[in-house]
Amino acid sequence: MAWNWKSELKQVLKPYYVINIILSISFVFCKSVQPVCTYIFPEGDYQCQISTRESEILFFLLFVVMMRARKTGAMGLTSYLSNSFSYCKCANFALWFYTDPRMGLFYLVLFILQALLVPEPMYSGPSDVLYFRDNMLNEELEKDKKIMWFVCFYTVWSPSCVNFSTVFSKLSAEYALDNLKFGKIDVGRYPGVAQQYGIDTSSFSKQLPTLVMFKDGKEIGRAPKWDAKGKLVKFVLTEDNVKVAFDLNNIYSTCKKSLKKPKEVENRGHAKSE
Repeated sequence: MAWNWKSELKQVLKPYYVINIILSISFVFCKSVQPVCTYIFPEGDYQCQISTRESEILFFLLFVVMMRARKTGAMGLTSYLSNSFSYCKCANFALWFYTDPRMGLFYLVLFILQALLVPEPMYSGPSDVLYFRDNMLNEELEKDKKIMWFVCFYTVWSPSCVNFSTVFSKLSAEYALDNLKFGKIDVGRYPGVAQQYGIDTSSFSKQLPTLVMFKDGKEIGRAPKWDAKGKLVKFVLTEDNVKVAFDLNNIYSTCKKSLKKPKEVENRGHAKSE
């Protein structure tokens, strides 16, 4: 899938990303750029350069951001940025506070104001997703077994789930049919559903989000899934990976053909009677 850099750049220019980028690089910029550094840091051995302690914090931050992006499967620029902002701002708070507690507290106020006044923009494109509550999923699976369901089990606090929500909405807009439907259920809110489908919802869980394909009311595919040794197989949540893993193109074609069959039979019946 080609990287749509124009769309990514347009997204990055939104206030949420601009403000967070400024907050994320604030310490390094103020400590390194003349004449800003001489005004903010008028004294000290490292007046306009990064100290050894500060370098250690920044390198640790870089390591955490890279590992987190790898774990969540972030592919696009906005995904990388969204994954890194919280860690970058926490590191900046520590750096400012270490330099001067007053600056640290002022930065913390800006941090909180940004979170309250400029939240992350939500996906506003086409979507065809049904949100389940409690036992609704089981009821839908039993109600009409001719319908295939592609269900995302998620939690609102998981960064991986937040990042994947846009991908799932796009997939639903592209593949949803009357007999191929997309659904989501918050297993953090309904732990009984998580337990029923064997999904760990702890803060250390590697199963969020979990995707399950149902046919005839039964599970036929899942990601991430367990291997023969009982070990969870890592699955990178990208649009292309999901399409391949669940064979969505072939499933879509099969479901679309089955929708046409009754109409074709009806038309042939009319032709014979004439």
